[in-house]
Amino acid sequence: HKLRNVAEHLPQNKRAWVKAAMNRAWCQATVAAARGKLKDLASQMEDQHPSAARSILEGLDETLTVIALGVSSSLSKTLRTTNPIENLQGTLKRVSRNVKRWRGGSMALRWGVSALVEAQKKFRRVKSYREMPQLIAALEATIKCESLLDTKANSA
Repeated sequence: HKLRNVAEHLPQNKRAWVKAAMNRAWCQATVAAARGKLKDLASQMEDQHPSAARSILEGLDETLTVIALGVSSSLSKTLRTTNPIENLQGTLKRVSRNVKRWRGGSMALRWGVSALVEAQKKFRRVKSYREMPQLIAALEATIKCESLLDTKANSA
């Protein structure tokens, strides 16, 4: 989504160049290197395309989360895209398209579960799924670190 959002603010002849530059930044080994490349790109574009530059900087830390977690390149490619969630949302929309009167939260939950069951039939195995334990460990370490920071902030 980030690539598409930035590209929408650019003329056609600049889109491929900017997309390539952003992909190169996201392929950096460290968050600092990726952040530097993205900030450089944004500063290059600031004069002629300020809205594209702002779009690059918007949510910068969030776009670099996968790099910060130290996820392998093939697993990070899957995690950087929004396609899995968009496919799931599309299935939910398709499955529930004929419902005209929603009668409470439990009905919405039932239809949501039905859509999940339907979507599950088309799920594919995540590339580099064997590296999921490392991802889970990195997420747990991040959560533990954040809870320690919250505890210190609350006691101060």
